[in-house]
Amino acid sequence: MSPAVYILGGAQTDFSRNWSREELSIYAMFEETLNSALHATGLSPEQIEVGHVGNFVGDLFTGQGLINGFFAEVYPELAGMPTSRHEAACASGSIAILSAMRDIEAGHYDLACVLGLEYMRNVDGKTGAEHLGAATWKGMEATNCNFPWPYMFNQIVDEYDKRHGINCDHLKEIAKINFANARNNDNAQTRHWDLPEQCYTDSDAYNPIIEGKIRKMDCGQITDGGACVFLASEKAAREYAAARQLRFEDIPRIKGWGHRSAPISLARKFALSEGNPLIFPHVNQLMRDALARAGMAQVTDLDGLETHDCFTITEYMAIDHIGLTAPGESWKAITEGRISMDGDFPINPSGGLLGLGHPVGATGIRMLLDCAKQVTGTAGKYQVKGAENMATFNLGGSTTTCASFIVGIN
Repeated sequence: MSPAVYILGGAQTDFSRNWSREELSIYAMFEETLNSALHATGLSPEQIEVGHVGNFVGDLFTGQGLINGFFAEVYPELAGMPTSRHEAACASGSIAILSAMRDIEAGHYDLACVLGLEYMRNVDGKTGAEHLGAATWKGMEATNCNFPWPYMFNQIVDEYDKRHGINCDHLKEIAKINFANARNNDNAQTRHWDLPEQCYTDSDAYNPIIEGKIRKMDCGQITDGGACVFLASEKAAREYAAARQLRFEDIPRIKGWGHRSAPISLARKFALSEGNPLIFPHVNQLMRDALARAGMAQVTDLDGLETHDCFTITEYMAIDHIGLTAPGESWKAITEGRISMDGDFPINPSGGLLGLGHPVGATGIRMLLDCAKQVTGTAGKYQVKGAENMATFNLGGSTTTCASFIVGIN
């Protein structure tokens, strides 16, 4: 058993903001995210012993690399503190979390700051799509399309159709659920959007085709934003609880985790799973790893999931790949109401990437923060009733890098 890693709390920015229009820089985003997290937890900068940053394409969207150097710019007293930046496409934040966990488990440090951010709304849509296409195998796939990721994930829809059959109305229902959940989240990018019922149909006016079977409402958002969490050893968590007159037993911890990778090309992934009812077997293994480390027998031992819905098909895939249904039967969990807020296994109570937003490098960290809120009963209007154990599922590329965390309080 590895030493326990605790979550002291954190903060996220309002994902509806356009930082470029506010004439604010990626540094300003970093500074505000860090300060908000410190304020939310009551920690002071000098207590931080190590810093990890999740960021995918700051270099392309802003020309800025080495973003971990911002820690000591915000607080000069952090000069000399070890820091690093981590990139794994949309899983960048989760890899930063895993790296901070290793620091704590090894006994090197007791308190780590993990901050993820992405600044993406400063360019036009075509340029943004090209930048985000850096997580495909450049020059080898998605070479003849306008929007690389809708093109790629449409291939997953087609693969489901080939192996099991698929009704795209079930994908529309996923979108409808997540956008509805987002209306209850005060940080959601889409919380004030007016989305008439026609948006969840095959109407080319309200829900136009982007690539293949992928329509507008199937697509996650282009988002600016940051998220930050503080991870602690048992020693630091006990000291934190005592200083704030909290019950140590009420501080959430990371009970289990999983991390699996696959070839970068989607075609190779399909070839490796040919004949398997699961399109991405490594995703199923990932969740089984996390459950085993948490001492849980099955996914229904959890109370819900914050999952990666960069497209509706990604959430559809997660449902059967984590074992909530048999392979190819994700639609049953949707039509039976299981994944809705009042179902037995709510998925994306926050609104997910579709409704809340998807600042790429921040997403894995935001998911962990939301799970910590759920199990401590502090999620507000999107609280899952009685949540004691929640999980994340975060992926980068076409499931090239995948990570999961199980968060609980007992």
